Amino acid sequence: MKNTLLSFNLLCLIMSFHQSALAQKTSDDRKRIAAEMENSIRTEMLNKWYPQSVDKEFGGFLSTFTYDFKPTGPQDKMIVTQARHVWTTAKAAERYPNVAYYKDNSRHGFLFLRDKMWDKQHGGFYTLVDRQGNPKNASTKVAYGNAFGLYALSAYYHMSHDTAALNLAKKSFNWLEKHSHDPIRKGYFQDLAPDGTPLKRDASTPSTASTGYKDQNSSIHLLEALTELYAVWPDPLVRERLNEMLHLVRDVITSPKGNLILFLQPDWKPVSFRDSSEAVVLKHRSLDHVSFGHDVETAYLMLEASHALGLKNDTKTLQVGKRMVDHALANGWDKKVGGFYDQGYYFKDKPGMTIIDDSKNWWSQAEGLNTLLLMADRYPNDPMQYFANYKLLWQYCQTYLIDHQYGEWYEEGLDKDPERKTSNKGHIWKAAYHTYRALSSCVDRSNGKH
Repeated sequence: MKNTLLSFNLLCLIMSFHQSALAQKTSDDRKRIAAEMENSIRTEMLNKWYPQSVDKEFGGFLSTFTYDFKPTGPQDKMIVTQARHVWTTAKAAERYPNVAYYKDNSRHGFLFLRDKMWDKQHGGFYTLVDRQGNPKNASTKVAYGNAFGLYALSAYYHMSHDTAALNLAKKSFNWLEKHSHDPIRKGYFQDLAPDGTPLKRDASTPSTASTGYKDQNSSIHLLEALTELYAVWPDPLVRERLNEMLHLVRDVITSPKGNLILFLQPDWKPVSFRDSSEAVVLKHRSLDHVSFGHDVETAYLMLEASHALGLKNDTKTLQVGKRMVDHALANGWDKKVGGFYDQGYYFKDKPGMTIIDDSKNWWSQAEGLNTLLLMADRYPNDPMQYFANYKLLWQYCQTYLIDHQYGEWYEEGLDKDPERKTSNKGHIWKAAYHTYRALSSCVDRSNGKH
């Protein structure tokens, strides 16, 4: 009996030592990765964009840069990119107060949003203008772009306390409320006429067009924008809309499996081609597929919104967020080298998930880092091994996505798309927003600031 007791105690001691060593290794890995990320933010990201991307001649920011970070092309300016630059520089100004030009760059971008991208006749933000600020396709507006305008104005006001920015943010919210918001079925219409009238589908609308549908992408970024706005303007209607979008994203747009439904009818009925042939499905893939990157990003955005609303013990949002991440890891994760694939599909006559696009775009991996570390902190002993996958994903980014010679991230992972090494580093859909937000959030979380 005595020997048995000694053996048991020895086993307990060994297990305790092993757990302690494992915890120390995890702590060391967190600190090492955080230091690598902080260095990358400073030397491979922000210093490449700013102040170089500032358009001193016509205002706003230059969008298009070659692989070795030289400006190229006509430099059209889209509301999404311009707003993301304003948001990034506003956040960087708060994070690095000793770098004066971040604040200056952010104000520079705000003035372009206010003076050039805001439609002074009908309200709302233009989707695209030329370098000088003249509207290029003023025939329509989109909720998605206006959401980013609102997002940027809120962040800029938080940093600068410039009441002109808050006033325009309120104006932007009210314009969306009047024109884009659906007072009956809730949520927001994505496609709008120049005067803000929601566009509807008719017999002439191509089956591959998204016109007239509601969608997950504008919905999740409206959720994000309202979260940012509520932090600087805790208006009761803003809170109501933020609550509304959290409910819709979590309980309506997210499927029971854990993936977002990309497009939906105005009454929230999913747009699906699953009952059609594989050829028809692939023809309409832009409207109907599983987007693993959006799923992991949305898990974070939902939890951020819940936190902003002050919802205590919000187990429902946490459970749905975890389901989204677990679904992406189980179905769209490269278990060998890491990285989330771009697209999957549940074909009716095939078992499980089929990967229909195995490229690994930069923003999905950035968002994946942020969410995996968040889940690792919430569920440190989970079988999904969030922290191990976080480490693997960072290693993947260091090897296949971050350009250590010229800076910034390639648009796609070089393991799947090696030709991207000489593709443009920046364009109207690619700036520093995803990467800066993800890496700075990971650094802060690793340093106990979340």
